[in-house]
Amino acid sequence: MAGKAPTSGNDNNHLVTEVRDTFGKGVARKIRAKGKIPAVIYGHGTEPQHVTLPGHETALILRKSNQVLELDIQGTTQLALVKDVQKDPVRQIIEHIDLIVIRKGEKVIVDIPVHVEGEPAPGTSVNQDSNTVSLEVEAIHIPENIVVSIEGLEEGSQILAKDLALPTGATLVTEPETLIVGITGESEQDLGDETDEAAEGDAPAAEGASEASE
Repeated sequence: MAGKAPTSGNDNNHLVTEVRDTFGKGVARKIRAKGKIPAVIYGHGTEPQHVTLPGHETALILRKSNQVLELDIQGTTQLALVKDVQKDPVRQIIEHIDLIVIRKGEKVIVDIPVHVEGEPAPGTSVNQDSNTVSLEVEAIHIPENIVVSIEGLEEGSQILAKDLALPTGATLVTEPETLIVGITGESEQDLGDETDEAAEGDAPAAEGASEASE
């Protein structure tokens, strides 16, 4: 199978929360002004629970996707998967987070990033058609990414979703025949563009030499 064993991005993401019973945009603004983030937890038939998360620690954790948080809610530990993160479109400040309650041993369907590494054979180009694949995995063991090696691959080589090396216990949800990476030859157009660029780069020098002779 293509690629290396995926790495997990879900270490001990422990956060102490504050339960809140006030809502609305005004309340949310006051929470963010204190450097904290409003969030709601739901799922498994439970009533939505509104909490406040520490801003800095949460932002650091959310630099990676598909994070499972270990929340301390008034002394009780609750695991929750980050479902949605709402950000200010200009300042990119986290405004709100939706969390889903999960249980140990439970499986979830998530989109996992595909990272390509290595260099294909000389004279070829890499086309990555899919940047993520959907997997059903254990909620507390979500891989950070799946790495695909293209080292030395020749023109015409393809890596499909079914070729990926998946973590133990994971099930591929994406259509198996989905193209992830394709290796193509450098087109004549590409080579022509490079030649044109080189010619353009030489033009100023030639003009400069002519001016100097005058």
